[in-house]
Amino acid sequence: MSESAGGSLGLFKNREFVALASTAFARSQAFSTILIALGLYADIFGTSSTVEGLFGTAFALAQLLIVLPLGRAVDTHNAKRFLVVGLGINVLAFIGFALVDSATDVIFVRILQGTGASILWITGSAVVGELSPGDERGRWLGTYNQVTAFSSLAGDLVGGFLLFAYGFTLTYVALSLVTVLATLAVLAFLRDNPGGTTDPEEATGIETLRTLLDRAAVRALVVFRLGFGFGKMAVIIFLPIYAHTEFGMNPLMVGGILAGGKLTKTLLQGVVGSYTDRVGHKHHFVIAGALTYALGTAMVPFADSAAGFLPEVSLSAFGGSVTLQPAFFVLFAAYAVIGVADSLRLPASMALFVEEGERFDAVAASLSLRSVVWKVGEVVGPLTVGALWDATSVFTAFFTAAGFIVLSTGVFVLLYRTEPAPSATPTPGD
Repeated sequence: MSESAGGSLGLFKNREFVALASTAFARSQAFSTILIALGLYADIFGTSSTVEGLFGTAFALAQLLIVLPLGRAVDTHNAKRFLVVGLGINVLAFIGFALVDSATDVIFVRILQGTGASILWITGSAVVGELSPGDERGRWLGTYNQVTAFSSLAGDLVGGFLLFAYGFTLTYVALSLVTVLATLAVLAFLRDNPGGTTDPEEATGIETLRTLLDRAAVRALVVFRLGFGFGKMAVIIFLPIYAHTEFGMNPLMVGGILAGGKLTKTLLQGVVGSYTDRVGHKHHFVIAGALTYALGTAMVPFADSAAGFLPEVSLSAFGGSVTLQPAFFVLFAAYAVIGVADSLRLPASMALFVEEGERFDAVAASLSLRSVVWKVGEVVGPLTVGALWDATSVFTAFFTAAGFIVLSTGVFVLLYRTEPAPSATPTPGD
């Protein structure tokens, strides 16, 4: 059923899309809020950059271990049940975060959170990809990611405010309530077995993955995701911690910094997704987004010297006042650039993996492959950058992350030229 006339907002007339979008909202809001909380935990427990890197590595390691068997399970079983289980695991994680007493506890609960988030991400993306009409996949995936970005923005602003004003417990109660509402939406609106099931003999397995990897276009995407995951996750983990521990910014200010990037993603992803449907050449969007992300990453450490060329700004409202440090503006600008980069890259990257998976009736397998190589980079990236930061400097750490992104983009360009994906030609407009 085509709903293109309604644009991105028109999709919200579809109850099943609303149910899927609600899972993305719950997952992403929790992810963003807890990233801000990690800075508070780092301060409370006096952790080193290496241990802070483990906050990211633990989250990714759980996902790395389950994404491939999860992809097979989603292809061969009722995806609706996986969404409900993933939402339930997230609620358990919130309870765990409210009870932590040490950095080690935080690491273990991050493993639990990573498991729930991975189930929701792989299953939700696969179902959206399979339910969307073929000529509107960019719009569906772009709008789905737009919801994720908006939710992440809400996590930055609302979650940051709740942590600042009320502390951990009430914040996690609010996240649990949102997650329960998403569960009810899935149970009420989403059909059973929404993506269909594939014969287990033909579903995701080693042979399916080998078949996917036989295509140079898939190998190009895999190499790109590996290097990009290394660089991106280092930024996602360390930027909020850096803002809080180095400059003493409270959770509300840290949320404001992250909101810059989330706002650009919220506004642009659906538009860019529709644009890729019309013009094709999705790999060009991937390249442009990656290089823009590298630029934003390289901007982050300049916050350390921002006082030399930017003034402090004092704001007054509702009888109170707040002083924004020069570092705030540098970090805000860096994350805004990163938001533009993700808007360019994400819809195109997801669409390419979905289209490759469709060739072999294994969309979830293709998305699992996309996720697993990301997780390798995500496991290695934060820990490596954290250790590098402890041994050298903040500039070395973030420039290394940016360098990995640029290097992986160059390899992607070389490999993709040998065998472009079938979507490289433009899709006719409506």
